Amino acid sequence: SLSALGNRLYHASVVSCMGANERHGTTILCVRKNGKVCMMGDGMVSMGSVMVKPNAKKIRRIVSKTDEEKATLVGFAGSTADAFTLLERLEGKLDEYPGQLARSCVELAKGWRTDKYLRRLEASLIVADETISLELTGNGDVLEPHDGILGVGSGSMFAVAAARALIDIEDLSAEDVATKAMNIAGDMCIYTNKNFLTETIDDVKEADGDDDKKEDKDTTPL
Repeated sequence: SLSALGNRLYHASVVSCMGANERHGTTILCVRKNGKVCMMGDGMVSMGSVMVKPNAKKIRRIVSKTDEEKATLVGFAGSTADAFTLLERLEGKLDEYPGQLARSCVELAKGWRTDKYLRRLEASLIVADETISLELTGNGDVLEPHDGILGVGSGSMFAVAAARALIDIEDLSAEDVATKAMNIAGDMCIYTNKNFLTETIDDVKEADGDDDKKEDKDTTPL
């Protein structure tokens, strides 16, 4: 029938657009609340309709080379190889601009957008330190959330929406909010499981006004 033919053509077009080997990915969520930053990600890696791995590690902690007590959290969604390439570039920028996460991310985004090789990389990153959380995309965007909540990946919209609904509940910590939100994302997104990896940063400090003045106007995130 025409209806069955239409369905077959629709599914064929979806498969063609998605690609049989595309890795769908994941959900990464970052929540900042009451002096604590929590970044959480699921562990699923899928290829087409097959789950390849249930416990992939999609969050990394980068320890500062100038101060071992300080760290930057990085979560990624998309191609693993591309994400690690960007992670290496980010580490280089953090070494070049120690203690300046915003500037490091803007400089990385500039190269990501303009470099003929880097702009082909397909991944999204969330980064956070004790003062700021940022999202980086291949479009050259460096985005700072207005409410301390960021998400990337296939289930990120579910996780972010849930986290925003929970963030004002006083009894819930940043980790509690992230856990509940990720569980909701895991229930709704077929490419997100509940094998969560969590990284946190405690004792979050407010950004120093004098440090803000030192930042170049071109390195200010949106």
